[in-house]
Amino acid sequence: MNPYIHKYLVVPLVAGLGMVAVSSCNQTSSEGGDEGGITSGLFGSNELPQASTDSVFVVNYIEKEPEFKEHEEYMFLFYGDRDYELAWFRENELVPETEKFLAVIEGSSKEGLEPAKYRIVDIEKMIEQYRQMEPKDSARLALQQEIDVALTASYFNYASDFYRGRFNPQLVGNNSWDVKKNKIKLHKTLQTILRERESTYPYYEFEALHAGYTRLRDKLQEYRKLEEEGGWPKIELGDRKVLKEGDTAAAVLTLRKRLNPDKQFSQNDSALYVYDGNLARQVKQFQMLHGLKEDGVVGGNTLSTMNVPVEERIRQITINMERWRWIPKRLVPKSLDQKYIWVNIPEYKMYIYEDPDNDPEAERAYKKVMDMRVIVGKTMHSTPIFSDKLEYVVMAPFWNVPNTIMEAEIKPKLVNNPDWLSTQNMEVVTKEKNPKNISPSSINWDNVTKENFQYMVRQKPGPKNSLGMIKFLFPNEYNVYLHDTPADALFSQTSRDFSHGCVRVEQPVELAKYLLQDQPEWTESKIRSTMTSGEEEWVTLPTKVQVYIVYFTSWVDEKGQIHFREDLYGHDKKLAQEYFG
Repeated sequence: MNPYIHKYLVVPLVAGLGMVAVSSCNQTSSEGGDEGGITSGLFGSNELPQASTDSVFVVNYIEKEPEFKEHEEYMFLFYGDRDYELAWFRENELVPETEKFLAVIEGSSKEGLEPAKYRIVDIEKMIEQYRQMEPKDSARLALQQEIDVALTASYFNYASDFYRGRFNPQLVGNNSWDVKKNKIKLHKTLQTILRERESTYPYYEFEALHAGYTRLRDKLQEYRKLEEEGGWPKIELGDRKVLKEGDTAAAVLTLRKRLNPDKQFSQNDSALYVYDGNLARQVKQFQMLHGLKEDGVVGGNTLSTMNVPVEERIRQITINMERWRWIPKRLVPKSLDQKYIWVNIPEYKMYIYEDPDNDPEAERAYKKVMDMRVIVGKTMHSTPIFSDKLEYVVMAPFWNVPNTIMEAEIKPKLVNNPDWLSTQNMEVVTKEKNPKNISPSSINWDNVTKENFQYMVRQKPGPKNSLGMIKFLFPNEYNVYLHDTPADALFSQTSRDFSHGCVRVEQPVELAKYLLQDQPEWTESKIRSTMTSGEEEWVTLPTKVQVYIVYFTSWVDEKGQIHFREDLYGHDKKLAQEYFG
């Protein structure tokens, strides 16, 4: 027997009558109730009985509709919590939330979802039949029960997709998404919607949990309207390689139309064919919003990006809305200060957000307090997508070289020149608390592999250290963290995928000052002197800081401007294959 059935087993259907279990208006539970009392309530009173259901009916119903079976557990939790009283009826009338929920399903395409997926049964037809039946008709009571269970099952189908995502992120292709799971208890959200419990989250209105999602959703509607109106024109340069300020060409008019799809332009106005300063500013704005070099020149990447059709941008917006559903409803655990670090890999940016009231019970009101450019992993050494908690600031760090890098990049040099390590301020040491030095020449490097290497190669603190002068640790299985870099010039590049997977930060001292602000002894002067001391020093944060390393190729900023980025690691492509088939 299903454990949930066993736990919440209640009065079965009235044997041989084909009727549902019912109770008088004063009865709140049919579990363990007196069968004679129920029968009296149905046939011996002038009051209209209020139907309940039971676990047997729920089992039989969802067995008939396999699409409902995925959320069987929630069905039994929900009805079990309420002793199997019907949820969508009050005094035998449907509650107002019913109509609202059916409208939500009907309009779910605005969420990038498919309404047909949530119309497993024709609930509207059932409701119409119910309203046409006589109040004391036993068939009406049976239908009442069926409507209630169908509404509940349909809600769980919809809410699961809307609040947690259509797909399990860890099963989409080989996409690594290890951000902590969204642990929404859907039976509790339904209780909130039905006004049976309080919540600080907007479940009452069937609303999303994150502003990042709702801003994308608004843009989705704008882009769909553009699609209906024909989208934007494709820019053809002909014999030209580029368009730049001062040029006169037919393509300039097309460029204006591309950047202003909501405006009308006269073909006969010769001034519109001249690439003027205003148009150049628009092009630079477009380049900024798409992560391109802001030079005002249309050609190469800028031209190909402008010619991405609106239909493709709609798909991109939709799959990034799906990623927002994977983000937990509570961005920061109650036990931590209400702040978090957010690294968006395709954007090559890091942000820090704070809740100014530091109130974990209030509606989320995080404000951006810092941002900086970052360098992320190359495609072959992609930065993983995950969340964790930052615990330590390490100044003048050693770099413990991962064995994968040792075998692929360092070993070939040592085979021919065992002294190469010394030229890089590196050494071989034992793997113990107080490491001992090992002579590189004593090792047969030809036979070394990442699996059998029993020592550790590390780079000493100093200006040439690959981690720079400081690192920020949140211990994780990927051995990925935030750190400084001696190669500061790389931050000026538009595309910044140069690392072996770790995230290099542009302003490490500013980040350290922020993280250590509650430890007044760590002044900027002390931080800088410790970083350059040549002696590794670990500082433990008094409170851990939540960190998210995520992958969004489309988002809307605080000004309402939509951004798009290239699919650096191909994760969009894999998700789109699942999402759109």
